[in-house]
Amino acid sequence: MDESPGYSYTCAIIDDLPETGSLFASLNTMVPSFPSHADGRLRVVSWNLLRRVGAGVTDVCRLVKTHQPDLLLLQECTEEIATLPALVGGHFFRHPMQSRIYGLAAWSPHPFPPSTQITLPYSILPGRVPPRLAQIIAFHGITIANVHLSHGQFLNRFQLRHIMEQMEGPAAIIGDFNAVGPVGFQGFSDIGPRRRTHRAGNIIALRLDRCIARGLACSASEVLDKGPSDHHPMVLDMAVDPAFHVPGLEDSTLLAL
Repeated sequence: MDESPGYSYTCAIIDDLPETGSLFASLNTMVPSFPSHADGRLRVVSWNLLRRVGAGVTDVCRLVKTHQPDLLLLQECTEEIATLPALVGGHFFRHPMQSRIYGLAAWSPHPFPPSTQITLPYSILPGRVPPRLAQIIAFHGITIANVHLSHGQFLNRFQLRHIMEQMEGPAAIIGDFNAVGPVGFQGFSDIGPRRRTHRAGNIIALRLDRCIARGLACSASEVLDKGPSDHHPMVLDMAVDPAFHVPGLEDSTLLAL
């Protein structure tokens, strides 16, 4: 993983912090209690904003207030969106993409560790675009990759495989896959909504925004109105599958026989 954590912004809106002691110590004591849902459910919202001419920070604020996600994942996120914590509180990490005005970002009302990034496989052909990255988020025992993958159908699946190889335990890859057709890989299932999320040139509707996961069950999902972007946000209510089994030493020994 790359060492740079990108940019972070924190604006915690908490009314019952003790008057003495460290703010960060107080926040750290709150992390193990998350999520607050009694059933362990985690609400994730993902949205490709379409750079400068698409959705702005006021649109993102409206989305947060309406759907109250535990984790918001953003693609094509410009520096303007970094003002989000000043408007709705919470915690925000953004990773700019090389030679682009946008990047990947994650926001949550709950404290969470700084996200990291991994550089994805890229084309070596002349005229190629700069390498893309994935934002890796550790969130209450779940590893989540926020992605905006390449348009090449072989390349974006190679990028998915590269991400999966670096994820352990319950995990999800969420965002703009730019993939047409199935993207299934062993151990990961497509648990996102089946509706189209993007219309190319107002002609062809495609399901470019996906969620594939391992060890997670999705109890509800929805595709929302796209607003000023050319992508529809998607909402997912997920929880760790109690039947999920993390391979242990004994499993590894059996596989080696």
